[in-house]
Amino acid sequence: MQPALLSILVPLYNEEEFVGEILERVLGANRPANLAREVIVVDDGSQDDSARVVEEAITRHRGLIRLIRHPRNQGKGAAIRTAAAAARGEYCIIQDADLEYDPRDYAVVLEPLISGDADAVFGSRFSSQGRRRVLYFWHSVANHLLTTLANAAADLNLTDVETCYKAFRTRLLQSIPIRSNRFGFEPEITIKLAKRQARIYEVPISYEGRTYEDGKKIGLGDAIEAVWVIFRTWLGSDLYTDHDAEILDAFSVTPRFNRWMADAIRPYVGRRVLEIGAGMGNLSRQLARRRQRYVASDIDEEHIERLRKRLRHHVHLETEFCDLSRTEDFLPFANSMDTVVCLNVLEHIEDDRGALRNIHSALAPGGRAIVLVPEGQRLYGKLDEVLGHHRRYSHRQLRERLEEAGFTVETILDFNRVSRPAWFVSGKILRRSSISRLQLRIFDRLVWLWRRVDRFIPWKPTSIIAIARKPDDSA
Repeated sequence: MQPALLSILVPLYNEEEFVGEILERVLGANRPANLAREVIVVDDGSQDDSARVVEEAITRHRGLIRLIRHPRNQGKGAAIRTAAAAARGEYCIIQDADLEYDPRDYAVVLEPLISGDADAVFGSRFSSQGRRRVLYFWHSVANHLLTTLANAAADLNLTDVETCYKAFRTRLLQSIPIRSNRFGFEPEITIKLAKRQARIYEVPISYEGRTYEDGKKIGLGDAIEAVWVIFRTWLGSDLYTDHDAEILDAFSVTPRFNRWMADAIRPYVGRRVLEIGAGMGNLSRQLARRRQRYVASDIDEEHIERLRKRLRHHVHLETEFCDLSRTEDFLPFANSMDTVVCLNVLEHIEDDRGALRNIHSALAPGGRAIVLVPEGQRLYGKLDEVLGHHRRYSHRQLRERLEEAGFTVETILDFNRVSRPAWFVSGKILRRSSISRLQLRIFDRLVWLWRRVDRFIPWKPTSIIAIARKPDDSA
């Protein structure tokens, strides 16, 4: 088995005196857990011979170092954004191109990642266990102020937000949009990790700080920019490079609505459950309790990782990759589950007939499929396009699809009439491509009311839920 790969991301700007030495130290440091390594250096428009020094290191260490060059200087955040996009490792760590941070600390920084306990790890220069050079008082005050502001915005208790040594699961870092080009990257990534509910660890590291005479670059302007980035990121919801995932995450702020949906289907859910398209676990957390076996599946590896961490206290819960359109993904579940829950997934599948046959194959005779889909093709609009919906369903169309797949339809429930006008206005008239978190929060606050009045509303629902059974005599 090949060892896991660590991507070392090196933002570089005018460090010809130090970059050659730091690359030697990086490649000479002990490899924690025998990790393989790749070093990705992004020269951010250096005006000295930094790139030439890196090219010489590439010649000495063939196959271990890659150099990417920006035509002009953009800033540390921009360089990290470029390096992260090029990373191929399971884990990545940021390494400044000077000598302030010691690569011998990689083992302690990476251990919580390798053990599976953390999604991101910060190396703290201010922990009592680490060795650090004593330098500027006011620089320290500014650092503590920025850390305090970022902690308040993120609801964390870190001691050193501005540290260079940040390590991540690479897929997680790549899934987060980095907008700050300069040193605002540090609070931005911190707050976005917290909003994504990533598990962040902090460990002590050593630190050999530079003076401004030695070439230190961060200054007052960067501190002011960082304050602006903190407030912008705190108030914003720009958390995903994938727009679909961003919309899905928006529903994580609607726990009452998720509970309403879970309560609607709970009477039909059995003891052995396969959930298709579990996403971030908004419904899984409601339904997994008191099950003999609960399999939460998805096709997004980052969602699966998040499911695994968020739901790890459910001892009977498993997480699996399962594509509703792939018959082979259902072979491990053949004729074994008494319930398949498929909420807001079928409309994403071009061959919905084949998808329903796959669900049928996973069920034991007498087992139930619970399928929630959006109602009414006339309501199809911009939001459906953005979400990747191929269609919306009528009662008759959904019933016919299920019967063609071999199911007996017990009932089709109307769900959530109250939001239909808002969906129509947003998707058909205003043609919006996103859902406001503020609107969702307000809607969620009033779910107690919607649950009481929904059945009395005269228009059609936003969604319909089919309860279908696999006949007892099915093979």
